[in-house]
Amino acid sequence: MILLKFESEEILETFKMLHMESLDIRTVTLGINLLDCIGGNTRETSANIKRKIRKIADNFVETVNSVSNEFGVPVTNRRIAVTPTSLLLGGSPTPGSAANIGRALDESAKNVKVDFIGGFAALVEKGITKADVAVMDAIPTVLSRTSRVCSCVNVASTRAGVNIDAVNIMARKIKETAERTRSRNGIGCAKLVVFCNAPGDNPFMAGAFHGVEEGEATVNVGISGPSVIRAAVENCDGSIDKLSDCIKRAAFKMTRAGELIGREVANRLGLKFGTVDTSIAPTTAKGDSVADVVESMGIERCGVSGTTAAVAMLVDSLKKGGMMACTRIGGLSGTFIPVSEDSKMNERVKERTMSLQKLEALTSVCSVGLDMVCVPGDTDESVIAGMIADEAAIGVVNDKSTAVRVIPVPGKKAGQTVNFGGLLGKGTIVNVTKWKPAKFLARGGHISRTIRSAKN
Repeated sequence: MILLKFESEEILETFKMLHMESLDIRTVTLGINLLDCIGGNTRETSANIKRKIRKIADNFVETVNSVSNEFGVPVTNRRIAVTPTSLLLGGSPTPGSAANIGRALDESAKNVKVDFIGGFAALVEKGITKADVAVMDAIPTVLSRTSRVCSCVNVASTRAGVNIDAVNIMARKIKETAERTRSRNGIGCAKLVVFCNAPGDNPFMAGAFHGVEEGEATVNVGISGPSVIRAAVENCDGSIDKLSDCIKRAAFKMTRAGELIGREVANRLGLKFGTVDTSIAPTTAKGDSVADVVESMGIERCGVSGTTAAVAMLVDSLKKGGMMACTRIGGLSGTFIPVSEDSKMNERVKERTMSLQKLEALTSVCSVGLDMVCVPGDTDESVIAGMIADEAAIGVVNDKSTAVRVIPVPGKKAGQTVNFGGLLGKGTIVNVTKWKPAKFLARGGHISRTIRSAKN
């Protein structure tokens, strides 16, 4: 085990981040392999799942709370990620059997008192199995009838290209999920992510799952800290080079704190420490905003010309600082821009400084992509499929993770607002073009991988 040694100056800087700049660990996520839970039927598999999660995670929340209190580092969320459900369904998968596993996951999450459990998932970037179909068909039911289950589907990768058939299916499932949760403004879609290049060690919801390459059980950490980075930027004069250095130094200290917490939790549980995801993730709290960071860098309004360049530099600096600080950087490690969860970002959307097109452009340089973006409830299914395809294409060509977490809010029109409450915040419904890519996407098939991906 690698022991982290902190110098006195570093301790004082970290203390300042915690008590003056609102540094927190956004999530400690316990990843659990469930492949050995597959039984002769869904009932047996579900029972095995509940038994194993209880065995490994029974003391998880208590341990995280204890470490958080002892070290004085706030931890916002305690979560579990599990093996993708499509790999657990056995020989005769149906939407009903997938939904049964979804309910078992929800019960398990409640039993061990975690905030969310991720892994109701399918990996369909190259092909779609019967089990994948069962999971995708069950998503609207599971997300409307459970409170803690999160779902993701990987429809593209650099090596496989973009599975347009899967893109079309997921656009339909997003619409169905919104309708199933109509009374709550389509909130089920807030727990559903469509990915390109989904990482198996991502600690953040709703896209977390425990990859088959991750071993039996691991502890992964996601840091936060937009307010810490903003403070570093505000106190930094000089060139862009110097600004980058200030961000790297702040990211270094944040990541060190994240690894310290993650390793201590893993050690007390007798588990393997996985990675630290260095992404800065905003909240609805004033000042805890990525848009605030960008504007502190010198962009008059987040979304205007120059925003993409500023975010590119921000992400690069975060990664460089994090990689120096931590033995293992993983997950997504960049900058999240979940519109409804970032109060300043939502303001910029509301005043139309930040457009849907600019959010898509930012995908080429930041983590994920169209995240917690609210669109009119009557948005055509093919338009949502087009959004997914665009984001997936950016991910394939740039060899990076991209995603769509879009919410077609039933009954709402562009310019109206919706309040999801809590960390999900308030969203402004963005304007979406009436023109459709339906004929192109109806062709189905694959957008093949780029020639650059043929590296073997």
